[in-house]
Amino acid sequence: MRRIDLSNFQVATSETARDINRRIVLNLIRTHQPISRADLARHSGLQRSTVSVIAEQLIRERWITEGANGHTARGRRPTFLHLNKERVGIIGINVRPVTTTLALADLDANFLAQDSLPTPQQPKQFLAELVPRVRKLMNARPELTCEGIGVSLPGRVDVATQKLVFAPNLGWKDFDLKSPLEKATQLPVELENAANSCALSEICFGRRAEGLRNLVIVTVSEGIGCGLILNHQLVQGSTGTAGEFGHAALVQDGLECSCGNRGCWEMYASNSAAIRYYSQAGSSRGRRSTTLDKTISFEHLLRLAQQGDGKAVEALQQMAQYLGRGIAPLVSGLAPDMIVIVGEVTRAWEKVGPIIKDTVRQHSFTRAETQIVPSDPITQPRLRGTIALVLLKHFGAPAVA
Repeated sequence: MRRIDLSNFQVATSETARDINRRIVLNLIRTHQPISRADLARHSGLQRSTVSVIAEQLIRERWITEGANGHTARGRRPTFLHLNKERVGIIGINVRPVTTTLALADLDANFLAQDSLPTPQQPKQFLAELVPRVRKLMNARPELTCEGIGVSLPGRVDVATQKLVFAPNLGWKDFDLKSPLEKATQLPVELENAANSCALSEICFGRRAEGLRNLVIVTVSEGIGCGLILNHQLVQGSTGTAGEFGHAALVQDGLECSCGNRGCWEMYASNSAAIRYYSQAGSSRGRRSTTLDKTISFEHLLRLAQQGDGKAVEALQQMAQYLGRGIAPLVSGLAPDMIVIVGEVTRAWEKVGPIIKDTVRQHSFTRAETQIVPSDPITQPRLRGTIALVLLKHFGAPAVA
């Protein structure tokens, strides 16, 4: 049961019902296109007359278009409806410590143009270099009207102020990216943590999450983050810092983390941790050293493992064990239907997947049938999630109660 907050609620009106029905129809068209009005009525349970009114409104507003006619044994041939991909474009920005990726996408989150730039260490310099790239993408398809900008960040964003609270792997703190970017582009900007963006990508554009009420996304990169979808709701917490399991202590008195704490999960299960394991293999350095081999990247480590390099395979296996140790409490405490792992490590899933699952079975309290699956890096879930951020105001469930 969801409790009604009597200090902050919205009374349902006839307009609320119309808005809900409109979004249901719009989402059904997006999910099942091409689809007829009759099939929309069957899927939604709405009266055909109601569906027709909503469809005509969406056509007038250019959200959907009519396409080819279908075939029927008798009666009038149905006209199929599609999303109007020529209506708007959305700018997505995925910020990571080394590289920032940008894209212009359509309503189906298909990328129409992409760009990238090295991520500067100073946030003000980053903004100065980012704005021209965004403007260039805005002009890449002049026929599209840009709806907004979504930004994925490797850190926590305050839900009230929309400011970046902290991003240890970037070295940024208390940075307002939203206001100056909106001023420079005259577009609304939505910011979100990378793991939450991936969670939104999965529920908005993924197929595996259909029908699931509880979903956890674990992003594995330079650090580790978690996006939580519980009872169909994105869990952000009172300040937007919910899901910060990457900075939960996994090893007592362990290695010092960039966040200032010791033994954080990401110090043992991130891409950087795997590089450290590889660097330490066969060396005389202590196991608690944080020294990295700067001549090797995680991409290089993956290639070495694919080529059968024993040190690289061992490093990935050690990383996988710690990933499983950190995921086990998520399974025990949240019992999600599915956990999706996002990151380059999924390219070596045949090597790390069985270890992760076996470690979770050994260390989780519950025997709930939680699926643990990899994402497909080709789909760029972080970047696709930034598109979902902008589209939520049209496709997401409206706030009531």
